[in-house]
Amino acid sequence: MNKAICGFAALAFVALAVAALIGLSVRAQSTGANNWVSVSTRGAHNAAIRSDGSLWAWGYNSNGQLGDGTNTHRRIPVRIGSSFDWASVSSGVFHAAAIQTDGSMWTWGSDGRLGDGTNTSRNTPARIDSSFDWASVSSGTVHTVAIQTDGSLWAWGDNGSGQLGDDTWNNRYAPVRIGADYDWAFVSSGGVHTVAIRTDGSLWAWGRNDNGRLGDGTTTHRYSPVRIGTDYGWAFVSTGGAHTTAIRIDGSLWAWGCNEWGQIGDASNIDRITPVRVGSSFDWASVSAGDDYTMAIQTNGSLWAWGDNSLSQFGDGTTTDRNSPVRIGTDYDWASVSAGWLHTVAIRTDGSLWAWGYNGQGRLGSGTRRHHRTPVQIGKRANSAL
Repeated sequence: MNKAICGFAALAFVALAVAALIGLSVRAQSTGANNWVSVSTRGAHNAAIRSDGSLWAWGYNSNGQLGDGTNTHRRIPVRIGSSFDWASVSSGVFHAAAIQTDGSMWTWGSDGRLGDGTNTSRNTPARIDSSFDWASVSSGTVHTVAIQTDGSLWAWGDNGSGQLGDDTWNNRYAPVRIGADYDWAFVSSGGVHTVAIRTDGSLWAWGRNDNGRLGDGTTTHRYSPVRIGTDYGWAFVSTGGAHTTAIRIDGSLWAWGCNEWGQIGDASNIDRITPVRVGSSFDWASVSAGDDYTMAIQTNGSLWAWGDNSLSQFGDGTTTDRNSPVRIGTDYDWASVSAGWLHTVAIRTDGSLWAWGYNGQGRLGSGTRRHHRTPVQIGKRANSAL
């Protein structure tokens, strides 16, 4: 855990990988332990939603980021509240945010980044504002960004590197509107930077820019959105601690930023200040940028990894770093994957939940202290353990 990384800090996040991009379905429907539909990790805790709309969390909880009313670490998934109305969830490093099916936004965890207008920590979900118009949310290390149904973009939390995008350095304790446009389609918040896609497929970024994590060809920090390149074909983006990954509508995969451990995946360890192509495949369905590594799924359901593998966060049974994609196992049934801080969580097409890597604070959800070099199923005994 002492391995040095580029950029901001060892704590970083990953954006939730959306496997439906090119045709995989995350919304698997089944029974028993096989009814998970989405999972998100970023730091050392995780949050997931089951097919009945219930919300679950496990792992690190010193800041109340699990939302179970305690500050106790959990080694297996625990139910959060009693609602069956959860539509999406995004785990930050010390906080989390989720949207219910009615479009209301809820947050919990560490103070100052919850958007509830206070600097108070919460260990249970608390409603922010009175809107029912929230469409998507992404929790970063110290800030959160979200899009409303009208396409407007909002942000709150720490803003020391301009990661909110409101052209200031001011921290915000309640959502602040970013610009005046109504054409934001997708957004991902990283450690201290943010990247977003507009409805026309153009790519935009702002915040801290050392190692070129914004991709604008410079290392200049930006305090409001700046256009990345001139292309209009961007479909999905995931921001890590100090690197960024994205998929175009043709299924090609691109990355930029810090590349000390090969997390860009271009077979080098050279930082990139503009997007570079990863391999030659047009078969990438989803990607998740973790701390210093990247996980991705191809349209055939195969799982791939590259970057830092010091604690087996790839799940390939080794601790060997890679600077280009390496296939994980031989299965073709991976539906979604989320790369966090030294561990990974994923869902198969049958709705089963899996985790691997470092297991400090119980972040794997296996019920033990054991680290796992290969995927282990979580909640297999769902009827008794959950």
